[in-house]
Amino acid sequence: MRFAIIRFPGTWSDRDTYHVLHNVLEQQADILWHRETDLSNYDAVVLPGGFSYGDYLRCGAIARFSPVMDAVVDFAEAGKPVIGICNGFQVLCESHLLPGALIRNQSLQFRCQWTYLRREGGSTPWADGIPDGTVLHVPISHGEGNYFADPDTLNELELRGRVVFRYCDAAGEVTPAANPNGSARNIAGIINARGNVLGMMPHPERAGEQLVGGADGNRIWESLLRQATTILAG
Repeated sequence: MRFAIIRFPGTWSDRDTYHVLHNVLEQQADILWHRETDLSNYDAVVLPGGFSYGDYLRCGAIARFSPVMDAVVDFAEAGKPVIGICNGFQVLCESHLLPGALIRNQSLQFRCQWTYLRREGGSTPWADGIPDGTVLHVPISHGEGNYFADPDTLNELELRGRVVFRYCDAAGEVTPAANPNGSARNIAGIINARGNVLGMMPHPERAGEQLVGGADGNRIWESLLRQATTILAG
């Protein structure tokens, strides 16, 4: 597959993402400046973590108006796979590709730590290769990762299986103590109604090699790659 990794002013996780996709998983990947307007040569788009535009105004609020975002919206609406990680998740919410918002951590502190995530919810190419109930060990690094939405939206996400990752403990139990940021219902990642757009606060690109503490993050990328291989084989 060929991945487009979008770089906004202030993005810092683009090279980590490139390293995992290109050097670890041996995929084609390009880092594109936010003024790019053509994504037609790519199979998947990644909005990586960082502090786009310094997080001025609101996290992701300015990046939402970058020229590339019109192309990202068109890409997503065409049913192609898009993932927003950390700040990228915030940008997806600001762009209305995903509902809700990411607000200040309940602790009012920046959190940089390893967390456990439980796979659940409905079908998405980003996680169909991960059995329900699987617990992944993936780090977070954010100050505004507290997922918030009104009760009706939260209920709709639950009803439609759009909560794909939830913070849990090592045994897979969803508890308040396992929630690192106060996120509603321990939500760590959600998908759009079609399932092709995933937003998640934890950083799979930081869990791509045992050298850095674990490689569970690769299961997300590998899920997409496996589906792409199946489609091509069929």
